[in-house]
Amino acid sequence: MTFRREETVWIPESDLDGMSVDTLAVRAGQIRTGQLEHSDAIFPTSSFVYGSAAQAAARFGGEEPGNIYSRFTNPTVQAFEGRIAAMEGGERAVATASGMSAILSTCMALLKSGDHVICSRGVFGTTNVLFQKYMARFGVETTFVSLTDMEEWQASIRPETRMLFIETPSNPLCEVADMEGLGLLARDNDALFVVDNCFCTPVLQRPLEQGADIVIHSATKYLDGQGRCVGGVVVGSEKMMEEVYGFLRSAGPTMSPFNAWVFQKGLETLPIRMRAHCDNALELALWLEQQPAVERVFYAGLQSHPQHELAKKQQTGFGGVLSFQLKGAREEAWRFIDGTRMISITANLGDVKTTITHPATTTHGRLSPEDKARAGITENLVRISVGIEAVEDLKTDLERGFQALRNESTDNV
Repeated sequence: MTFRREETVWIPESDLDGMSVDTLAVRAGQIRTGQLEHSDAIFPTSSFVYGSAAQAAARFGGEEPGNIYSRFTNPTVQAFEGRIAAMEGGERAVATASGMSAILSTCMALLKSGDHVICSRGVFGTTNVLFQKYMARFGVETTFVSLTDMEEWQASIRPETRMLFIETPSNPLCEVADMEGLGLLARDNDALFVVDNCFCTPVLQRPLEQGADIVIHSATKYLDGQGRCVGGVVVGSEKMMEEVYGFLRSAGPTMSPFNAWVFQKGLETLPIRMRAHCDNALELALWLEQQPAVERVFYAGLQSHPQHELAKKQQTGFGGVLSFQLKGAREEAWRFIDGTRMISITANLGDVKTTITHPATTTHGRLSPEDKARAGITENLVRISVGIEAVEDLKTDLERGFQALRNESTDNV
């Protein structure tokens, strides 16, 4: 028995013009096959076939659009790219194997030897290492500055500056950058402004509307939301993304079709998850501020946060990540973490399950003591990625950590 070949049915993007991020998270970028399935299809294939040798030649030669090889063309990956691009308000997205490969692909595609990057100090520790160690080997120099000190950004500009790179809110101190100000500084100096939007996602913040040229995500975090897969994505203009795509096609830091399909499923619930993360995180931050063993809480939703008003202006929510300093040092931080019995001790974030970690020895453990000090990564700092469990249960578990500190204090009397 043979079956008639069906043409792929593309759902027109124009049908979604003016729709909200909530709707785009569910509907944008879907590619239906001739089977007219309602759920997103998955294409776990390495290669594709053609109707003739001439068609194959046309595909490989770029004369005819279509799939060639899953290292750089796969319908499931393209569907994910279309959805996240629509949600961020970008012209195009390029999916990659991890969040770090998204940053690497952007740098390799758009920078060259002799270029200069200005990067905020409060970035993920491995991002710091990528710029400071590996990009330096290719002749790209990086200056690290305070995320919130505009004078320091302005003073660091050089004629060869080609990129301003930030995370906002920052990891793990939740500092917030003035994106409009940095975007203007970048444009005035013919530089690209790149924003890692991992903490907020397009549900809470859309950097392209506030001056950014490129948005980067570790899809591993909130875009998935359940800690299942590793991936990354870069969003921007068609022209810049064509350069990033060219690097991916040649170098191969490719997202797998299965991971792309999982991320599509994650995006469908992203808006409701982010609101739950925000609600729980704010309540926990307020509760932590009242605890005698806590020196300081870092969360942009608190009125005590120095960039609280800026965060209210740029974001529609304050996110699910917070950190706090305990009275003491590493010993107290570790004892507190070990005292919990439900919260997961892991460095991953953005999961529906709450996680807890000690940044100085995990996410930022590869930094030198001097770089840690400049970034505010102290030995008594604890980071929590707040999940969507019942917030009272989270308080109960964190109270176990505080009890462990009290017990130790009593034992030493």
